[in-house]
Amino acid sequence: MNELISLAERLEMFAFFAGYPLVFYVIYFFARKKLQRPPFKNRAIYLFPLAYALIGTLYWGLQLRNWYPDYQIKNIVNNTHYIYSKIWALLSIIFWIPFFFKRPFLSVFHSLFFFFLLLRDIFSQLLFHDQDIYTLRNEMKVYTDSLLLNLFALVVISMVYLPITYIKNKGKISRSS
Repeated sequence: MNELISLAERLEMFAFFAGYPLVFYVIYFFARKKLQRPPFKNRAIYLFPLAYALIGTLYWGLQLRNWYPDYQIKNIVNNTHYIYSKIWALLSIIFWIPFFFKRPFLSVFHSLFFFFLLLRDIFSQLLFHDQDIYTLRNEMKVYTDSLLLNLFALVVISMVYLPITYIKNKGKISRSS
């Protein structure tokens, strides 16, 4: 039973954080094309850490639901299998702080930890066959869901940010006229 709970915790972290680096670099690659307007490119890159912070907030919510009703530190530590990985995952909410969300590559660095865990599992399966093939299939399905979740979070942040920016700019234009 502990092995199943341990796998579930690992898949939770993959589902929230492992897909972020690929989504970031694919959109970053296309945003660098000369066909894009430079101001939008700059804004789009700075929206990524906010999307990552949203993902981290959702992860916090899931963990609070999992720990309910006993929120004692002793109970949480005793019932968590990947305590340091989970602490690292929970630190993702620091990207709500302006110092951190103004540095998009820090969010990529933060999420690379989970991406490398996934790569380690893939290579250990390919080279040593020390994992069950079904576990690896589950991880790949969860990774696909992670890509979609991170893309969805970016869309949500964009849908909130762009109208606010438009309203601010409209106010500046009307005041200067």
